[in-house]
Amino acid sequence: MDYVNGICDGSIVANEYRIKACRRFLDDLQDERWDFKTSDAEFVIGIIELTICHQQGESLDGTALRGTPFLLMPFHKFIIYNLVGFKLANTSINRFTECLIFIPRKNVKTTFAGALAYALGLLWRDSGSKIYIVAAAMKQTMETFKFIEYNIRRMEEDDNDHEGAFHIIDNNNEHSIDATIGNGLFHLDALAANPDAQDSFNCNLAIADEIHAFKKPKQYNLFKEAMKAYTNKLMIGISTAGDDPNSFLAQKVTYCKKILDKEVENDRYFIFICEADYSTDENGAKFLDFTNPRIQEMANPAYGRSIRPDELMEGAMEALNDPQQRKDYFAKSLNVFTDAIDTYFDMMQVTSSDEKYNWTLEELAKLPIKWYGGADLSKMHDLTGATIYGTYKDVDITISHAFIPRAIAHKKADEDNIPVFWWEEMGWLTMCNSNVIEYEDIVKWFVSMKKMGFKLKWTGYDRRYAREYVMKMRKAGFKMKDQLQRYVEKTEAFREIERKVIKQQFYYLHNKAFEYCISNVKAIEDTDEFVRFQKVMPTQRIDLFDATVIACKQKLIANEKSANAAAFLE
Repeated sequence: MDYVNGICDGSIVANEYRIKACRRFLDDLQDERWDFKTSDAEFVIGIIELTICHQQGESLDGTALRGTPFLLMPFHKFIIYNLVGFKLANTSINRFTECLIFIPRKNVKTTFAGALAYALGLLWRDSGSKIYIVAAAMKQTMETFKFIEYNIRRMEEDDNDHEGAFHIIDNNNEHSIDATIGNGLFHLDALAANPDAQDSFNCNLAIADEIHAFKKPKQYNLFKEAMKAYTNKLMIGISTAGDDPNSFLAQKVTYCKKILDKEVENDRYFIFICEADYSTDENGAKFLDFTNPRIQEMANPAYGRSIRPDELMEGAMEALNDPQQRKDYFAKSLNVFTDAIDTYFDMMQVTSSDEKYNWTLEELAKLPIKWYGGADLSKMHDLTGATIYGTYKDVDITISHAFIPRAIAHKKADEDNIPVFWWEEMGWLTMCNSNVIEYEDIVKWFVSMKKMGFKLKWTGYDRRYAREYVMKMRKAGFKMKDQLQRYVEKTEAFREIERKVIKQQFYYLHNKAFEYCISNVKAIEDTDEFVRFQKVMPTQRIDLFDATVIACKQKLIANEKSANAAAFLE
């Protein structure tokens, strides 16, 4: 309770979502739906602190830790008390069945996972504990496995040399630990997450380590689905941030934050998020004050224990003076998602600009804005984008919408990790009931915008892909203008969007589909400063951004015509 109260009253430096996790704990203590019983948590803590020792490392003063007791830090105990302390009222059923532990590197994460797996396996042995420890790479999984193996051998509980209860197999084909303890069973497997070659799992505890490296949700969900035979079960995801803000982990962190924000209800999910909070400047733009010791401390729960403050500051100063080091420092030491190194736009600038404004569609439709349309129709069997673009009081506004054939939506969601079903749910995407995008669906969207009150001057298109689309648009009453897709033609609009983002005058109505697309833009500047832009990775999409560039170009053409007309009249 001292840790929880310290977080809530500010005496312990913590980030926003760690504070919310502690407030959630205090609220849950008063909730009649749960009983809070400490016996299981005290058993787990006792097993870890009395039987588990460090395998390697040094304390801050240089004292060797190998063979010394693995003493849990307050945040470790907070996690344990939550995971096995809360029960459904009047039962012995654990409340939490899933957990996300999202903390920076070197905060005693992997070894804690190993100790927790061992202790929970003993706690649940009477049910036949089956534990999987998984990671994207076998080498990462072996870090945890070797830690548990070291401690079992140190306690002389292995049957190889000491006639103990635990049988350890550690070879090229298998890494497992088995034990029969009284009437109970303990079985642990260390695996690399490979869903294409793995199936038919059955377990009550799985720990997925460094899930930022998971490429597919199936790598995680395979083990979560393996627990259906158990009532008391726990799926734990542990990770540090990565450099893909659209990854499986990034989307899971976003979902978990909504739970702590009370926007989404999920009482069976425990969340512990430690990251650096963003600061806000006088213009309302967000920035990461990464050289501030307080910001460094709030992101690292083991600050001053396993995390050396002077080394953290040294890393910050190196990141300040050497920008190429900055992304890794943000992701690994401050636990903040960064853009891929090839990404052109600073997504912090993009999102902070968008968050400054809150006009709704209905409000924008009533404002005296001249709107210009654009559509990217290059691939009608894949994601396609349409946009209307306008300016109000120096703020450029893009209203974009995505389209995808329903026949391939599941494939794109699974293989390319594009959250198309969430986009559809939020109203940012339309599923077309055919194998290709129907031009009629795109036309209907523009018609719906027109009926809402948006006054479109004209819409840009690329004649190479759009003959049927243009006919349908003209039939629906829209004025159409050809827009060449050559990069020399699109550079002006690209630069205009870039300029507006930097000036914090760009608004996209908090559309996460557009945000996904702009975060995937890679740009190459030639000797004449023309910009060739493309997607960072083949599995990513930039269609809504491309449509926005086309629409922005039409606005710039219209502005030039107005300026020329005014000059002629003068």
